Amino acid sequence: MTQVSRHHPLLVALHWLLAVLILGALSLGFFWLAATPNVDPRKIILLRLHMAGGMLILVLMAIRFVVRLRTSRPPAATTGFPLLDRLAPITHYGFYVLVLLMVGTGYTTGILAGLPDIVFAGSGEPLPASFGIYPTWVAHGYLAALLAGFILLHILAALYHQFVRKDGLLRRMSFRRRAVD
Repeated sequence: MTQVSRHHPLLVALHWLLAVLILGALSLGFFWLAATPNVDPRKIILLRLHMAGGMLILVLMAIRFVVRLRTSRPPAATTGFPLLDRLAPITHYGFYVLVLLMVGTGYTTGILAGLPDIVFAGSGEPLPASFGIYPTWVAHGYLAALLAGFILLHILAALYHQFVRKDGLLRRMSFRRRAVD
């Protein structure tokens, strides 16, 4: 593939859009859904947003994965530490795996709890007293915490590159013109 100085504009757009959507879904889950009792009628509205957001995230992640595989990208950024340089691609692909697992456990919990009829079809059935009875919901929570940790490390790594290494890493995820070698 041709060497470029920045990522493809569609990949950049998807990166930042997914960052907002994933942070929104995590915030909605951690701060609003967790704090709202299942008997509160507002919980269904929150679940609708969270579930629709999760489905949108899955679709956009699949598109992003295909775009990432099919477009030229800049050379790998180095940290100055060979072990970290080897871990970087693993963690980047780990995001895809974590998001897929998040959607999978959320979708499975939804099916087990009858949420499509309750949340999207307006069946009028009550929500389960607790989602904690579903192992997939428990896994969803642990995966959410792990994903939040990955995001924090991702942000710290970007800041390290930008302000300690001063290698201009953030420019690679900008909409400026791509220079081609």
